[in-house]
Amino acid sequence: MSIARILIIAGSDSGGGAGIQADLKAVTMLGGHAMTAITAITAQNTLGVQGVHPVPTDMVLAQMHSCISDIGVDAVKIGMIGSAETAMAVAELLTGLSDVPIVFDPVMVATSGSVLADAATIAAFEKLMAIATLVTPNIPELAALGGEGIAARFGTHVLAKGGHGVGALLVDRLVGPEGLVTDWTDPRINTPHTHGTGCTLASAIATGLGQGMALAPAIARARAYVRAALTIAPGLGGGHGPMGAPPEFLAHFHA
Repeated sequence: MSIARILIIAGSDSGGGAGIQADLKAVTMLGGHAMTAITAITAQNTLGVQGVHPVPTDMVLAQMHSCISDIGVDAVKIGMIGSAETAMAVAELLTGLSDVPIVFDPVMVATSGSVLADAATIAAFEKLMAIATLVTPNIPELAALGGEGIAARFGTHVLAKGGHGVGALLVDRLVGPEGLVTDWTDPRINTPHTHGTGCTLASAIATGLGQGMALAPAIARARAYVRAALTIAPGLGGGHGPMGAPPEFLAHFHA
């Protein structure tokens, strides 16, 4: 039996709620094989980010080469990138991959409010958006990147996430180069335990794409997974805690 090979390029979260740890959980629960290229090590918990140590660019590239050359890759998820230099180098390496979907979650600020990307790194995001199949910004990230028009500008698709909005309903919009493709509206889940939602969603989408799903169905399944995970958050820590991992979701989609 073949299994979708998902390469995750992102930072580590010592608290296990977001980053590489959340990515590994989502890919595994959805039936994929997760590989990692760690871009930064963080000292982090539900209250915030206490420290960030970027991994040198050469080591990030070495991790990527090790996975791609031996195991192969069916889809890529990019999260916290660590530095502008790493963003540029990762974009250049991935440009050499043919027909591999890339999901880019432009992480700028953690759920706690801690800044995870400086101005130079955010400027380098343009190189990653230009090669991405899908970019998944939240409301403030989308504003910083230039709005929904980045889909046409970079020839990509954008999932404009509505989680940072207000009101009882949450709306996520999928926008392509030609404009709105589709959207999803759901009741907002009232919980403080939302740490890792963006990481989890992007990795879940990448898993679906690596498994051969079309973009909109992959997003729909990933959204359902995140919503299920939010409802069973274990309530850990004194701040924005991690989500749960719904085993029934795995059974539902792999029965």
